[in-house]
Amino acid sequence: MKKILLVDDNEHDRMLYRRLLRKQAEHQEFQIFEADSGDAARAQFTAHRPDCVLLDYNLPDTDGLELLKELKLLAPTDTLCVVMITGGGSEALAVKALNNGALDYLVKQHFDHELLFKTVMHAIEKNEWRQHVADHHRQLQAVNQQLARTNRDLDNFVYAASHDLRQPVNNLRGLFDELRRSATFDDPDQAAILGMVDASLHALSTTITDLAAVVQVARPTGEQTTEPVALADLTADVLQTLHPQLQAVQADIQTDFADLPELEYVRSNLRTILLNLLTNAVKYRHPERAPRVALRTKVCANQPVLEVQDNGLGMNLERHGPELFQLFRRFHPHAGEGTGVGLFLVNRLVQAHGGRIEVESEEGQGTTFRVHLRG
Repeated sequence: MKKILLVDDNEHDRMLYRRLLRKQAEHQEFQIFEADSGDAARAQFTAHRPDCVLLDYNLPDTDGLELLKELKLLAPTDTLCVVMITGGGSEALAVKALNNGALDYLVKQHFDHELLFKTVMHAIEKNEWRQHVADHHRQLQAVNQQLARTNRDLDNFVYAASHDLRQPVNNLRGLFDELRRSATFDDPDQAAILGMVDASLHALSTTITDLAAVVQVARPTGEQTTEPVALADLTADVLQTLHPQLQAVQADIQTDFADLPELEYVRSNLRTILLNLLTNAVKYRHPERAPRVALRTKVCANQPVLEVQDNGLGMNLERHGPELFQLFRRFHPHAGEGTGVGLFLVNRLVQAHGGRIEVESEEGQGTTFRVHLRG
């Protein structure tokens, strides 16, 4: 049963509203409370918490708009259901009521029992739906906050674990190197086992380092400041870092920054993006040809775009596309070392700046990464 509060100083009007509402008893029963002043309305509202208030504008001790404001203070946020009743020709007053929180309005002597019933029920349903949406929103906020806390806890755990494991692994590496230097092994199988241990230690050390890098991206220290970054200078720095790998495979790196020689970005983040994309282009090169990589920048739809195109192994995007930027995913495990962290880091950095990455690839032909650096 819905509770209705009639607020009107005219007893005959209140009697009319009661009669009109009770004509709809077969559809919805109402429990009706009455008040003939602002003070009485506040007392009845506090005592009964009605589902809807039919509020006349003209009252002896206040007016409907002022009482509407006071009732909003008595009710929880977004739970007040008020239908304002105004005199004829008071459209401006009705608009003010709606702007101040009334859900609907009626004009005296211009409604019958059906319109009154429909207006009241529509206001009640609208208010209930609003509360449902608000409750759902609060639940989502609580879940999001819990997820954020869980993610922070996981990041902190991974960071601590990768930090704490680094020293024992370094100790193992030192002991292993000393063992290999000082011990003598006559059995060829033992030498092969040493090689496997060496490779496993290297893979473990790389994984720990990559885990630390992933968490470091998620929890940057201090405020990151953007600055004008000259692409040619940054690329020269990255190529110098990769010089041994590039020289070993005779990689051909072509650059074209004519359309966008400089852009505003966090320099360290852009360096990480470029370094990982270039490293992947070389790592996943085609075995039958020397790697050729084209770097270029341009402006698309007023956004800076960095494009890295290679002639490497390529991939099947229909099969691997949804997993392309997931952590620890590798699609060519036979093609050199790696942990599947690079593209995850790149995507996370790009998204942190509001950007996105488009990928085009064909198996056996190569891949193009088109990085929209700001969304």
